[in-house]
Amino acid sequence: MLLHFLQAGTLFLCKGRAIAFRKSTSACEIVYRILENWSTVCENFVKEFEKTVDSVLKNCYDGHEQRNDCGVRRLKMEKNMKSKIVVDSSANVYELPDVGFACVPLKILTDEQEYVDTAEVDAPALAEKLRTYKGRTSTSCPNISDWLTAYEGADEVYVVTITGTLSGAYNAALLAGEEYEQNHEGARVFVLDSLSTGAESRLLVERLAALIKAGKPFDTVCEEIRAYHEHTHLLFALESLANLARNGRVKPAVAAVARMLGIRVIGQASDAGDLEVLCKTRGEHGALERIVLEMKAHGLTNGRVHIDHCCNAAAAERLKHMVHAVFPDAKVEVGTCGALCSYYAEYGGLMVGYEDNEAPTV
Repeated sequence: MLLHFLQAGTLFLCKGRAIAFRKSTSACEIVYRILENWSTVCENFVKEFEKTVDSVLKNCYDGHEQRNDCGVRRLKMEKNMKSKIVVDSSANVYELPDVGFACVPLKILTDEQEYVDTAEVDAPALAEKLRTYKGRTSTSCPNISDWLTAYEGADEVYVVTITGTLSGAYNAALLAGEEYEQNHEGARVFVLDSLSTGAESRLLVERLAALIKAGKPFDTVCEEIRAYHEHTHLLFALESLANLARNGRVKPAVAAVARMLGIRVIGQASDAGDLEVLCKTRGEHGALERIVLEMKAHGLTNGRVHIDHCCNAAAAERLKHMVHAVFPDAKVEVGTCGALCSYYAEYGGLMVGYEDNEAPTV
């Protein structure tokens, strides 16, 4: 009797709607979809029932009265959907409030010790130690298993990785996403290659959190973060290129010249995800001035700016004031580099992520 009532109620509520059922479509099927996703603890039966029917029609059938299986799978999960943002530690983000979050650490390797890039690592002390270290050093990225562990428990996973041009983290995250989707029915994993690192990745992570909190669906979040990524940038000012050269990130000749002349190197993350040297300058003030000029040339006005430093808080604060002098409405925050970024930025280095004036809002 209850089933007949629900069938009748379903057909009544669908009467006159733009999307109608075919004659071959059983009302029972629709009802079962409702029962699968509808909590019986409801003070207002009719309102909840109508809302659920609307959701079924929108998600399970297209405008041509054809079943949309992707929508059916999405509908099955939407009552208890769990979203999670997953990043590697190059983003310098180790926790993120109010959203599901996991940080997958990269590692710094020396002849004597392995350093796992977590929030517990004393990055400034590590940078100071490596400054005079004479042995071999290198870094390693997370493997597929590391990424799979981080994805666990989520139905929708949004991943941001260090540039895939210079690291295997992106490919590992991508392969882990494919495996996770195969082993978790209805789960979806989106992997974004930041083509960058550090402060720019942090901008991407924070935008993802804002989109999720706004309640936007998976496909919309993916589309909008891609659009936002077109308008984020990374600049860096480094006193040493030794570790970048040691690991094949820049040419050894460039690092040698910088060391001999005692100059600072100003560079950016290129569109291809390489680290591109823009110019060389003597003195810290000249380096900071060039950063502000580059930001202006790329269209910064009142956007967000993240300045991460490696043992150089004074320069970071000075740059913040210089940015505000030219762009009074810019939203500037100063942070510190984690272990991985400290290894590559080295002692005294700065990494600046910013959005240009065409960056879309949430």
